[in-house]
Amino acid sequence: MTENQQIGDEAVFINNYVRFQLLVSKYTAFKQLIYSQLEKPLSVYTPGLESICMKDAKFPLYKGRDEKKILYISGIALRLEKSQNQTAMEIAEAIAKDLLANCGDVFQVQIVPPGWIYLELFHSILGAWLQNIAVGSLGRQGKAIATEKPTMTNQKRLFTVQYAHARCCSLLQQAHREELIQLREVLPVQKINWERQNQPLSTSVAACWSIFFPNPIPWLNSDDKLRCYHPAEGRLLGELVQVVDDLNCDAVNSSVNWEKAALNLSQAFENFWSQCRIWGKVKMASRELAQARLGLVMVTQSVVRLLLEEKLGLVAPLEL
Repeated sequence: MTENQQIGDEAVFINNYVRFQLLVSKYTAFKQLIYSQLEKPLSVYTPGLESICMKDAKFPLYKGRDEKKILYISGIALRLEKSQNQTAMEIAEAIAKDLLANCGDVFQVQIVPPGWIYLELFHSILGAWLQNIAVGSLGRQGKAIATEKPTMTNQKRLFTVQYAHARCCSLLQQAHREELIQLREVLPVQKINWERQNQPLSTSVAACWSIFFPNPIPWLNSDDKLRCYHPAEGRLLGELVQVVDDLNCDAVNSSVNWEKAALNLSQAFENFWSQCRIWGKVKMASRELAQARLGLVMVTQSVVRLLLEEKLGLVAPLEL
């Protein structure tokens, strides 16, 4: 590779990184991002249809269950077929062409008969999304509304979720002490306390942390693939994406069972923690992998804290 080619590749990488960061900052949930990208092609068929679909939750978009990938499936072409003089496959292909032209670096698009549109997110955008949450974006958005009283009555489930949060906090504090990562507090007023960056972490249950070193967290390897590719990591990532979708699309997901969502996420985290080590040989042989896994822990802690405090009306303990 020549020097000019290397400089060109680095420029592309920087441009893509900035673009992805802007996207995930604007659309915290992938469902929101996909909605936004589908608005333009949908307007070609029926003006105003895209806003109606989003407002009334009639947009046929579903998250796939494959733990090896983050996949969304849209049946919008099948729905449009009834009102258009085209087949669902023709409509799907036209929509896919527009999506590839505008977001071909965000997701891979595939058309599946009789007219399904499959959108598989690339690892690069997933890394940017994880980074956005790890640095405290969920703690600053303040979209969820706290409940007036606890809604989780099953004590066993309550313990499972609170234990998962406490375990996340313990791991993060240990990594902070060992200087594998560095944490900072995000103040309740939604501003970063720069003056206290290097001070001891608060032991308050209301503390909200973010990772500020390494920056960015080494989510991706040299091939732009997620370092965290173990099946348990894939399941945890899928649960995180689902919960953040539900949190940010609350207006159209009023029937979400938050207790079940919190339990599923907590169980996915416990499975991850039991199968994917951070310390010992992993820390010594691959510091970047250890940091990426700690990044997953940080994201999990942020999401579980929101579920406990703002959806279930419960305390998110630092320890049990």
